[in-house]
Amino acid sequence: MSLTQSTARRKRLVYLASIAVGLWVILGLTSLSRGGQGTSHDRIGEPVLAGFSQTRTEAQRYRFTLDNDSYSLVRSASGWLLEETGGYPVRRDRFSELVGGLETLVFDERRTDDPYKHDRIGLGDPTEGGNGALLEVFGVDGELENSLIIGRKNDTIYVRAPDEAQTYRAEGDLPPFYNRRAWLDLDIINIDPSAIRSVRIVDSGGRTLYLRRAEGSDARSFRPAPPDQDDPLISRLAASTTALAVTRLSPTDVKPASDLVSNPIARHISETFDGLEIDLRAYREPTGFWVTLRAVEAGEGARRAEVINQKAEGWAFRVTDYDFQDFTPSVLSIVERAP
Repeated sequence: MSLTQSTARRKRLVYLASIAVGLWVILGLTSLSRGGQGTSHDRIGEPVLAGFSQTRTEAQRYRFTLDNDSYSLVRSASGWLLEETGGYPVRRDRFSELVGGLETLVFDERRTDDPYKHDRIGLGDPTEGGNGALLEVFGVDGELENSLIIGRKNDTIYVRAPDEAQTYRAEGDLPPFYNRRAWLDLDIINIDPSAIRSVRIVDSGGRTLYLRRAEGSDARSFRPAPPDQDDPLISRLAASTTALAVTRLSPTDVKPASDLVSNPIARHISETFDGLEIDLRAYREPTGFWVTLRAVEAGEGARRAEVINQKAEGWAFRVTDYDFQDFTPSVLSIVERAP
């Protein structure tokens, strides 16, 4: 055999070997998602939760169990509430997405029946440390009406019965369910930064400071105003950061204000040019940083104040440490003043 023929033969062998490896990889990936079986089955197109249209009218509780958390949506006379917050209302749009999604969710292709591969498509048993979400629906007498382990991978929903290894891809959509925060309407205040006229702060040392700016001026125009007009300003950035803090308020959790175990360490009162006043009190709790809110009605701001108080009255909202610092600066970090 000539050198040329030998080289050509080796190239053909390498080529065939690469094809074989590619086929092996494809087969392996297919096996991972399908459990080594066909995807067709006689339940394709059928509802995942048969009879849920009737169940939803009588359901009293939807409980989600995750590996590191659990939460329940419970029915009340005033609507659906998140039990773990002490009864804060659930977002109506999200709840509608949930019950509508569960009612229209249908079986698609069959996937793996290997329990060791459940976590790969988000269907691991959360009671055993898996990454799935166990959803249980309870009726009027507290009886379990439906149970389902659901998972989401990219934009695809996967499901299986808790006591079955067989998994399925599902056709349909569900709202976010891995985090109870997604069920809460914590968009309490929506004020544009340009609307803030002034802020009065009381820091943890009991010192007070009043900052104000002229309408139409930029964010760094806040200056000490009477009775603090003679205090030299140390930092325009520090002044504007706390003055506009309420416009960046983004709570991460909520609980009844009656559950607070500490006294407020600071107070932050914002006022808009059209007379809406937001009185915020800050608490350093064992569980983190919390604030309470109250809107004061004045002039054209009366309607907005009512809307804010409907969401905020009686509740404490958890904030990040960064937001907490913006609401609770030391007066001495903003102006020069004898301690």
